Amino acid sequence: MASYIGRRKFLATLGGGAAAWPLAARAQQPAIPVIGFLDSRPADAMSERLRAFRQGLKDTGYVEGENLAIVYRFAENQADRLPELAADLVRRQVAVIATAGPPAVFAAKAATATIPTVFIVADDPVRLDLVASIARPGGNLTGINLFNSELGAKRLELLHELVPRATRVAVLVNRVDEANTGSTLRDAEAAARAIGLQTQVLNANTSREIDTAFEAMARERPDALFVGASPFLNGRRFQLVQLAAFHRLPATYSQREIAEVGGLMSYGANIGDAYRQLGVYIGRILKGAKPADLPVVQASKFELVINAQTARMLGLTVPDKLLALADEVIE
Repeated sequence: MASYIGRRKFLATLGGGAAAWPLAARAQQPAIPVIGFLDSRPADAMSERLRAFRQGLKDTGYVEGENLAIVYRFAENQADRLPELAADLVRRQVAVIATAGPPAVFAAKAATATIPTVFIVADDPVRLDLVASIARPGGNLTGINLFNSELGAKRLELLHELVPRATRVAVLVNRVDEANTGSTLRDAEAAARAIGLQTQVLNANTSREIDTAFEAMARERPDALFVGASPFLNGRRFQLVQLAAFHRLPATYSQREIAEVGGLMSYGANIGDAYRQLGVYIGRILKGAKPADLPVVQASKFELVINAQTARMLGLTVPDKLLALADEVIE
């Protein structure tokens, strides 16, 4: 009997040890890093950009769901939600924060001075007080500068070449994005005066306000439309293109993805490449690099995309000069 009881105790001990082995093995496995992704737009407006972002991560050896986890926080075009979403990422103690556009970047900056943060902005990050210098950011932030909001003058000149009869141009901006809007208006209005164009500034912070802005354009009847660079307006590309087509209004945009869905013309940095670089910088930081030592990447190639089909619909003939300059002509 004693022998039987002893055998049962031995088996129980063995069984308990066997059950504990997987737990011990799991405890010894290093936890995968968790990063945060903060953006002011809805998730469905970010699919192509996120694909490029994940490619950048992959280029540095990180694959979501395998050796990396990503916590996504989208403000759904409600900028007042960004501070709390940023604070949530900080509470979760994510290893790095990825973000784009001044409203989201400023929210991340206000939420933490220690968690590495990599941004994409269309304006000068030194002027925005995000970094000490382009070459030596100096703090917990670094990222990519697209220059898109600073290309307003060039975009307006290209639009005038395509629509030489234009004398009055509506300028649509998103006032919530003060940083981009300030640069856009400064450059575009100065260029308009040099060319001899009159401008009318309209603001849209919601989808409904975009409709209202186009209703105002229908009454005022400008000759062309200049759409400012901002995450919100870029995310409403289908609405903008449809309304511009309905009102037969030649329009210029900052990003090629808008020309690809029917916008007349775009001029700006390659957004896909910027998001891939965002992923690369996140990967480098996860491997030990410090944001303070990673220079801000400055866009050096700007793409002119013309939608020839939209031009024909509007009764416009694209000058040979613009066709020669274009990086892509969509037929």
